Amino acid sequence: MVDRSDVVIVGGGLAGLTAALDLAQRGWQVTLVERRHYPFHRVCGEYVSNEVRPYLQRLGADPAPLNPAAISRLLVSAPGGRTLTAALALGGFGISRYALDEFLYQRATARGVTFRLGATVTDVQFDAAADEFRVALAGGEQLAARVVLGAYGKRATLDRQLDRAFFRQRSPFVGVKYHLRLDFPADLIALHNFEDGYAGLSAIEDGRYCFCYLTTREQLRRHGSIPALEAEVLGRNPHLQRVFAESERLYTAPEVINEISFAPKTCVEQHVLMCGDAAGLITPLCGNGMAMAMHGATLAAGHTDGFLRGQVVRPALETGYTRDWQRTFAQRLQVGRWVQSLFGGPRLTDAVIGTLRYAPGVVRALVRQTHGSAF
Repeated sequence: MVDRSDVVIVGGGLAGLTAALDLAQRGWQVTLVERRHYPFHRVCGEYVSNEVRPYLQRLGADPAPLNPAAISRLLVSAPGGRTLTAALALGGFGISRYALDEFLYQRATARGVTFRLGATVTDVQFDAAADEFRVALAGGEQLAARVVLGAYGKRATLDRQLDRAFFRQRSPFVGVKYHLRLDFPADLIALHNFEDGYAGLSAIEDGRYCFCYLTTREQLRRHGSIPALEAEVLGRNPHLQRVFAESERLYTAPEVINEISFAPKTCVEQHVLMCGDAAGLITPLCGNGMAMAMHGATLAAGHTDGFLRGQVVRPALETGYTRDWQRTFAQRLQVGRWVQSLFGGPRLTDAVIGTLRYAPGVVRALVRQTHGSAF
């Protein structure tokens, strides 16, 4: 028995959920496959640029009922403690993925999206003769659809099955996240650098804070454990030392993710349209991954809608989506990789921050280069 729909979406993060909402609103039958059950925590900085608000409002998913924190200022510190501050022209909001993903899931369910939760996709095959996909689930079920969107995040076994080039390259990066209670300005997002990494701190809903950092496997191996790494490396930054000394951790073990790759990716693989982190991951230092996931979702949904209505053939669907994705995101990703290269080494980071303190126009330009306009 094959379960048919117009679109199958593999992965239920922000890109998958918003694409599902968007396509359902356009009248298409959508099946979304997610291996976990909502709600759950994810490794994520949990800051969203306000550029997404008009889109979420059009989808009937304005996050205002979740009481997100309003964020309008940025602080960046060097490992030794030197800081620079800047206003965020567009600003953003802080909301946990635990709350936001559940909210979008409920909205999508109400809109008629079919969810396969606790299910794992083991194979995706395109049947050229039938011009459709067959999607195999671990339990033996088969799904069929005209279009498949890959929205399954930074790295997954499906990348191996699709023989994606970046999957063959080991990545040195590890991400760690906690939720905290802390006396800290709710309108401020802080990026604190340390040797071979950086940490973000910002308010989310209910008076809580997201603390998320990126470092290397080698740093973790060298120090033996996350607590030792935090004490011996992160804690050398006086701002992070204060966070550790004065905060209350709201769950005992952190969320951890390995093999975070910032290598360029293709946004179409074997006719599957990739969106969100599966298409390309902006460096967390730039703080715009959540907005990019949603923006990519609307691009994918728009091109998919045109294809399903018979306005374009499949090659035009794929080239058009690739063109628009590159036009929208390629420069942001490139600038993000360049900005990240300036941080991590204590001396270089201190010099960069010392220079940028007296060049607010450059700071504003960097923020503009890594963010978009409202859409």
